[in-house]
Amino acid sequence: MAFSTPEKTAIVKAIQEFPDGATLEDIISSSGLVLNRRTFQRRLETMRKSGEIIISGATRNLRYHLADQYLEEKKIQSSDILLSNPAQEILSIVQKPIQQRAPVGYNRSFLEKYQPNITNYLSPTELQKLAVLGNTARLNEPAGTYAKEILNRLLIDLSWNSSRLEGNTYSLLDTERLISSGHIADNKSAKEAQMILNHKDAIEFIVQLADEIGFNRYTLLNLHSLLSNNLLPNPAASGRLRHIPVGIQNSVYTPLAVPQLIEEMFDLILDKVSQIENPFEQAFFIMVHIPYLQPFDDVNKRVSRLASNISLNKHNLAPLSFIDVPNELYTKGLIGVYELNSVELLKDVFLWAYERSAAQYSALRQSLGEPDPFRLKYRDQIRSIIRKIISEAMTKSKVEPYLQDQAQELPEMDRPKLIEVVETELLSLHEGNFARYMVRPSEFKKWQKEWKN
Repeated sequence: MAFSTPEKTAIVKAIQEFPDGATLEDIISSSGLVLNRRTFQRRLETMRKSGEIIISGATRNLRYHLADQYLEEKKIQSSDILLSNPAQEILSIVQKPIQQRAPVGYNRSFLEKYQPNITNYLSPTELQKLAVLGNTARLNEPAGTYAKEILNRLLIDLSWNSSRLEGNTYSLLDTERLISSGHIADNKSAKEAQMILNHKDAIEFIVQLADEIGFNRYTLLNLHSLLSNNLLPNPAASGRLRHIPVGIQNSVYTPLAVPQLIEEMFDLILDKVSQIENPFEQAFFIMVHIPYLQPFDDVNKRVSRLASNISLNKHNLAPLSFIDVPNELYTKGLIGVYELNSVELLKDVFLWAYERSAAQYSALRQSLGEPDPFRLKYRDQIRSIIRKIISEAMTKSKVEPYLQDQAQELPEMDRPKLIEVVETELLSLHEGNFARYMVRPSEFKKWQKEWKN
């Protein structure tokens, strides 16, 4: 039997008060509803069946969670990123329901008190580790040498991962086909294709003109123009600082609205980042302060992600392509910056992301840590899938539905990762590494011919 909207609203509000899940007693006492215990249980069971709430634990430990909030927290908890205690504290705060967080505005002292080469977001130990990870044996060559060597792969990886963090649903293979041959994926929006192609243009801009660009107005404005091309309601807003107020979704933070102040703070960001001597500190500084200021109508986070590669590229360090970065944790890290002016959670994501990216690109990766536990866990499935793709000479258009079908055999939370791992492996195959999939050379050559076509 259905129950009234006011009752449901009261129950939802009661559950929201308990970020770790509400017990039945919590809901009864916090909802203010005059119902008997059995009626509460029936109401909650109805909401569970409709997918509005999720239950965890059993008997005395039974707890009720709002579905979206619970799933989001589970995704974050299942991340491979080991968070520091300060980062965990930030996460616990920004995970609270938005009604429990106090509204805040732009705090200009957050930027003004930062003194280049005196203030440091990254510790000396962290900077030393990043330097080792990023070493490409090209440090003494002209700026951009290393990025140009790996440009074809960087275009695909960075375009896909940065777009993915914006909710783009293109797969890695879709992205490769779009960038390499201009093939627009079926059942995808024109906006998604435009976003990826804009990334391609922007990456080529910062790689090919490595000697001419820097942390200046010319570079940042043109980077925004390339990334926002054909995506903004007002075309004149591309490459121009913001003249309108904006809000931040799922946050209590309100950015600056006065154009003169936006201009002043934007110039101050460029002045300070240009003085920073360490390329990793520069990269992280720009990842913090461009989204915090929101100097453009939209596309601010994309600008910050690609701009973070400017300093790395100039010093021939391995690029940051945001491989495997969890969207939820990255977003929470930014909210920690917006609402608390605290960088620790975003910093943990940055450090982890750079290690993942450097593992893929740096020439000195032979000694990197332990094998990927996901690949180890699903080793047989990955091998079987790739063997079948090669032996049957599947084209790119046939691979995607096949992968979607094979992924259904895995737990739901592991399915996207399986698809990503297989797609990444397919893009990395060459005549020197295909034997591990137990296919004959003639089969590999036939597949390779079909794949390229």
